[in-house]
Amino acid sequence: MLKKAANGNHDWIARQRVVRLGGREIVTEGLRLNFWTDISHRCMTASWPAFIAGAAGLFLVFNAAFGLLYWLGNLWFANQPISNVPNGDYIDYFYFSIETLSTAGYGDMHPQTHYGHFVATVELFTGIFSMSLMTGLIFARFSRPQARLLFARHPVISSHEGQPTLMIRLANERQNLIGNASAKLWFFKNVVTREGKPFRRFYELPLLRNEMPALALSWTIYHVIDEASPLYGMTAEELASARASLTVVVTGYDVVAAQSVHARQSYDHPDIRFGHRYADILDSSHADGRIRIDYGRFHDTCEA
Repeated sequence: MLKKAANGNHDWIARQRVVRLGGREIVTEGLRLNFWTDISHRCMTASWPAFIAGAAGLFLVFNAAFGLLYWLGNLWFANQPISNVPNGDYIDYFYFSIETLSTAGYGDMHPQTHYGHFVATVELFTGIFSMSLMTGLIFARFSRPQARLLFARHPVISSHEGQPTLMIRLANERQNLIGNASAKLWFFKNVVTREGKPFRRFYELPLLRNEMPALALSWTIYHVIDEASPLYGMTAEELASARASLTVVVTGYDVVAAQSVHARQSYDHPDIRFGHRYADILDSSHADGRIRIDYGRFHDTCEA
């Protein structure tokens, strides 16, 4: 819910707002917001249905307002501002407004008074400006670089090369080439400071290999749980009590889009499976010698 600030300006105070970070919901309160100062960000982050619905609603509001101006001109002046309007009904002026705002101009109705030309001029400017702005927003939404990376549903912890290791598997869904791919793995947990205050602390977990020159199919990242690891000696119960979570960030260069792309995936402590390993998705036993990758088993795990 929103209410106007006490100082009377155009800032608004959000009583409550829910923000999702990974799988966790965070409630924020008391933040001063102004809808119009960040309208570009809102348009870029809204879902496509919400964006299209908002654009359609704004289009209808503009045409309803200009249609009302044409209709009022018909009441105020002796001559109709728009020619060929049968009965001077508002709906006819609304349709004419749509033709003008969209610059379609079918020609059966046109301004015939100074008032009509003036309102049509203002509407034409509004239409050109709004259509240019909408074109830019749609292009920006379509051209945003995004990596289509598929992350396994569950991180697993089991032995690898004789050491307990945290493993996370990911794959390039587009199966194109992502060059110079790099991965970072972060570990979050709740701790209590020496002053007795709760604190959310994060650690960057070192990986056995955090870079791949060409990511086209799949990649499993490994973090060895040795004595230097924040995960060393932690059980599933201890992870739950600390509200532990993991975040993986992968960046690289998409050679098709010629842009840098990134992807992010978060896991909560119930997602981590102890004593499990990933099911094998590679098969090289076919007679033709080609390697088969079964993405249908990508998320499957089994006991180590």
